[in-house]
Amino acid sequence: MSSKPAYGGQAVIEGVMFGGKVVQTTAIRRTNSEIEFYTVPISENKILKKLKKIPFLRGIAAIIESSAMGSKHLTFSAERYEIDPEEDAIIEENKPGKLTMIFGVAVIGVLSFLFSKFVFTLVPMFLADSLSFYISGKYQQIALEGLFKIVLLFGYIYFISLTPLVKRLFQYHGAEHKLINCYEHGDELTVENIKKYSRLHYRCGSSFMIFTIFVGVFLYLFFPTDPFVVRLASRIALIPVVLGISYEVLKWTNSCRENKYFKFLGYPGLWLQLLTTKEPTDDQIEVAIASFDEMLREERLLLEKNE
Repeated sequence: MSSKPAYGGQAVIEGVMFGGKVVQTTAIRRTNSEIEFYTVPISENKILKKLKKIPFLRGIAAIIESSAMGSKHLTFSAERYEIDPEEDAIIEENKPGKLTMIFGVAVIGVLSFLFSKFVFTLVPMFLADSLSFYISGKYQQIALEGLFKIVLLFGYIYFISLTPLVKRLFQYHGAEHKLINCYEHGDELTVENIKKYSRLHYRCGSSFMIFTIFVGVFLYLFFPTDPFVVRLASRIALIPVVLGISYEVLKWTNSCRENKYFKFLGYPGLWLQLLTTKEPTDDQIEVAIASFDEMLREERLLLEKNE
């Protein structure tokens, strides 16, 4: 595999976002089949920039940043993909100020991530504790809590994947991974070339989600499950610790993916991606190519401008 910059992205409604060093670009297919782009320069917060250089803290900083930035692109796609292109001018006149909108979306993105993390952390704990009369003991309770986490995560993803909108979202997720795999192997980015590659990728956020379960269960072993208030407090307090360690595990498993002795460590994340990605259609791959090419073009122009 050729050595190339580690680009990443995310699926959005009817499109794909790719991020570089200085810009993030989304491409979506409108109802008239045209492809529309949305590019946002990456302006790093000074505090987050410093934190991203510190192991275990850099994961939390990256999550906050990606949640904020990703929400902007997801909001753009949600607002634009169903709108009749002929109504664009009318909608632009009634839009709120850009700064207000971006700030509001960023805050909502971060809060949404935190809320979902609390739900997936605390609900399994409450379920496990409700069965403590039948399954008692610290280690049994922690194992049960971990089991509920896995069932909740896989079950939630499976059932939402049955909806047409999310199924197409997961297809674009597959297109994003296939393109990155093709790019990292040094092949030309054409539809036929990209189709040959796997829709799974070690560096995916889906892998991060499964790692938070394993890391969490391991850390819980060092804390009591009784009394309940201590268990509750420890789970909440450990959320940033779990996120920080899980990010490091994700980076490590990605670095080991070519190592025949350690690449299996990333398999649980790849198994989850069997649910969060679907095989894309040719036109979805075309959107992914357009997004990636536009991101590279915008990045090159911005870097040249700042020289």
